[in-house]
Amino acid sequence: MRRRTAPATILLAAFALCDARSEEPAPSFQRQVRPILAGSCFACHGPDGKQRKAKLRLDKRRVAVARGAIVPANADASRMIQRIFSKDPDRRMPPPDSGKVLSREERRILRRWVAGGAPYAKHWAFVSPRRPALPEVESSGWPQGAIDRFVLARLQQQGLSPSPAADRYTLVRRVHLDLIGLPPTTEEADGFVQSTDPKAYKKLVSRLLGSKHYGERWARQWLDLARYSDTNGYEKDRPRSIWPYRDWVIRAINADMPFDRFSIEQLAGDMLPEATARQRIATGFHRNTMLNEEGGIDPLEYRFYAMVDRVATTGTVWLGLTIGCAQCHSHKYDPISHSEYYGLMALLDNADEPDLRVIEDDVAGRRQKILARIRTLEDDLANAFPPADDTPPAAGAGESHLEHEFTRWIDSARSGTTAWSTLRPRHLETNLPKLEVLEDGSIFSTGDITKRDVFRLSFPLTGSRPLTALRLEVLPDDRLPAEGPGRAYYEGRKGDFFLSELTATAGGVPLKFVNPSHSYGKIAVGSGDAKAANVLDADGSTGWSTAQREGEAHQLVLNLAEPLPPQGDLEIEMLFERHFAASLGRFRFSTSSDREKAVARNTPVEVETILARDPSSWSDRERAVARRHFLLTTPALAKAREPIDRLRDTLPRFPTTLVFEERPPDNPRRTRRHHRGEYLSPREDVPPGVPAIFGVTAEDQPRDRLELARWLVSERNPLVARVTVNRAWQAFFGAGLSRSAGDFGTRSNPPTHPRLLDWLACELVEKEWSMKELHRLIVSSATYRQSSRVSPELLRRDPENLWLARGPRFRVDAEIVRDIMLRSSSLLSEKMFGPSVYPPQPASVTALAYGGTRWNVSSGEDRYRRSLYTFSKRTAPFAAYTAFDGPSGENCIARRNRSNTPLQALTLLNDEMYLEMSRTLAKSAHERHPDQPEACATFVFRSLLTRPPDGEELEALLEYRDAQLARLRGRKLDAAAITGAKDAPAELASWAMLARSLMNVDEAISRP
Repeated sequence: MRRRTAPATILLAAFALCDARSEEPAPSFQRQVRPILAGSCFACHGPDGKQRKAKLRLDKRRVAVARGAIVPANADASRMIQRIFSKDPDRRMPPPDSGKVLSREERRILRRWVAGGAPYAKHWAFVSPRRPALPEVESSGWPQGAIDRFVLARLQQQGLSPSPAADRYTLVRRVHLDLIGLPPTTEEADGFVQSTDPKAYKKLVSRLLGSKHYGERWARQWLDLARYSDTNGYEKDRPRSIWPYRDWVIRAINADMPFDRFSIEQLAGDMLPEATARQRIATGFHRNTMLNEEGGIDPLEYRFYAMVDRVATTGTVWLGLTIGCAQCHSHKYDPISHSEYYGLMALLDNADEPDLRVIEDDVAGRRQKILARIRTLEDDLANAFPPADDTPPAAGAGESHLEHEFTRWIDSARSGTTAWSTLRPRHLETNLPKLEVLEDGSIFSTGDITKRDVFRLSFPLTGSRPLTALRLEVLPDDRLPAEGPGRAYYEGRKGDFFLSELTATAGGVPLKFVNPSHSYGKIAVGSGDAKAANVLDADGSTGWSTAQREGEAHQLVLNLAEPLPPQGDLEIEMLFERHFAASLGRFRFSTSSDREKAVARNTPVEVETILARDPSSWSDRERAVARRHFLLTTPALAKAREPIDRLRDTLPRFPTTLVFEERPPDNPRRTRRHHRGEYLSPREDVPPGVPAIFGVTAEDQPRDRLELARWLVSERNPLVARVTVNRAWQAFFGAGLSRSAGDFGTRSNPPTHPRLLDWLACELVEKEWSMKELHRLIVSSATYRQSSRVSPELLRRDPENLWLARGPRFRVDAEIVRDIMLRSSSLLSEKMFGPSVYPPQPASVTALAYGGTRWNVSSGEDRYRRSLYTFSKRTAPFAAYTAFDGPSGENCIARRNRSNTPLQALTLLNDEMYLEMSRTLAKSAHERHPDQPEACATFVFRSLLTRPPDGEELEALLEYRDAQLARLRGRKLDAAAITGAKDAPAELASWAMLARSLMNVDEAISRP
């Protein structure tokens, strides 16, 4: 009987199951199907044509249907479904050797999807956000605004309820840490807690948004994205000056610069009409890339790697996409082709990378005062000229003796002076740099340089007298690194050049030079001279350089072995060959027809030109110029000039920073596609443009960096507003609405609250991209103000707080850990801006880096400045920040990791920096509340944790303190070692022990 009924029972059950499945809603392509295809199929059947198998694309419905992989509404006939469900290992997809296995549920979802017609949909991130209507929620007085309506709707869908509001001490500490990165003082906390003003919280938020510390707190998040550091990276990792960019970010955020303008100025501020110095400083964003200074590297290769970094960073920051994956091949998961990657690179690629001198008012003012004093002393030098002998001079004798010595100097100086005529080139040719002729006949070099540059110059020869000597002047210029005259851009060598060889021909006949001389010569490394003769020795490893005298003009003079008739063209070839790129930036050639041997002189060219003429022909101005030079150089006034020399040594230098500068239209840089992403495999030229997925027409394609910047923050880019508000949400809640902050592509997890994400994106744009208003909106919500206490049931049902049924609680960032302790101990300096500083840390941290770099701890208030201003060395990051997951500045970081390691506890307990803070806090408590243990313990507790301790906590604090005091009195602990002072009382040491312990509790370093 059972044998007869069992098949029927099974059949009925199967029909029942089919009926049940047929009643299930069709799976969502966006939320359920695409993640499966992206994770398990697109690597072989996705956008990347070179990696594609069987010429099948599953990311395109048209192709999948045409190939028979999908038969809409007929799962059994679809080859994709057949292969997915195949039991034959040779036919099953994904293949066993791929390491990917579809679960039973995932296979069922794909079958149901195909059976339902296999509808595709554009990935949600590539569809422009539209403001959704506010959801209807069950009657509740909880929502304070739109954010809470969206959150409550999801909570009710999950059968959850929001948590109660956080207590006021928790809230005041939370909002302080979130908005300004500093805890409230006890007085600030009590003022808020005890206020009966219904608008107290609103006023608190407004005050914090207006605080100068707001920009410091939020600049740190942006600097993570900008991969900011004070050094170049790689092995040598020398210092760089780019802190003016950091200061620009702080000022821009404090001023609530709209995010669209904030972005445009950083990407292309130099290209804005009549760009200001601050807008040029802003372009330091993409100069934060690392710079390799190794001797053997190809500078153009590492410039390419810098461009790779810039493309990837742009994709992360403004698109939330892993565009960098397309460097070597078309993206495996997202619709970004290999060529489109290089099209995006082309938009960023046409910029030079100079240093910008930053004219700061305070530095300019100090310079003007010193220079005015120098001019006064120089003008008075004539009065200091010594008399003819040691007897007191008669009236006017000093002056007559000065004129007598001046006349003698003129005669002496003219005897060795050569008359020179400037050569103006007819033709200029180089291997790569671009040369242009300036008004004064000098030649200026721009564009890219290499380790082996060759300049070929052609000059027409004119005049009536044969030429006897050739002079090369190397000239400073504000546009060059360290003012030139060279174009070397490495730290320690900026402005240097290295001329290996100089050859010349006339009418195709090589010219022979003799008696070479130079006004100054020094090799870049070491103390050896760079002799003028080196440029004639046919040895590329030797040459002429003026290292250590950057920003000055110098001369190289070569005499001709035989006079050269002034006819035809003079052809000059200059070879610059060194283990680093070091060709000339500005220079000028002149010739002489004097019969006497020409010699390079230290005399300024203007003075030399005057001396070459008969004094009877000098104008009053020319005579004054010659006389001034005499007074500034004569040994007779050496003593009188010492105060002037000392003043010159005190002249403050203007800081510099790294910027972008768009190349001129007549010298564009070519961008090529690099096969497999290899620098040495350039292929065809690639026109600038953004990926086709964004639907930009050929007419609307950005053509340069400024147009790209404007497109990135325009409504035509569906990603930028979502990515921006998601980062802000992540900062407040520990995780974004989309948890993959740097990847909104097809492999990302869908947002937990997609409608809220779109609503916030639209709100940001509508509020004119105001980040302060976005932050105000978030912290004013009831969602933000929830208690972070979690019940066991809520922890079980929503362990990751996906649905926001409670306030998040997480450890603050590394820099805020230190800033909390600085503020709590009253050591925090309010000083803002300026060069980075060096707080205390073990010398061994940087000693192990290249060159055994010394960490010279800052003195005075610089020792206690906010952590944002700490000097950041890429190869040896500040140890206390590294322990708490601080970044190194080598890569763009969209979200920091958060770890919990014993090293963090050891750092807070034993690092000298934190010991100093604990001692200072203990001293303040002991002095304020002598002989009042309860008040003293409460002071330490509240300074670090904001809230007052409860009775049980206070009792535990006093027990711990008493135990330490007993150990100190019993000499089991050394009070001097704990307090850092001799003869320190045991009572003070016991409070230092308490402060040190409380600094290490989780609550002290957590955002509540």
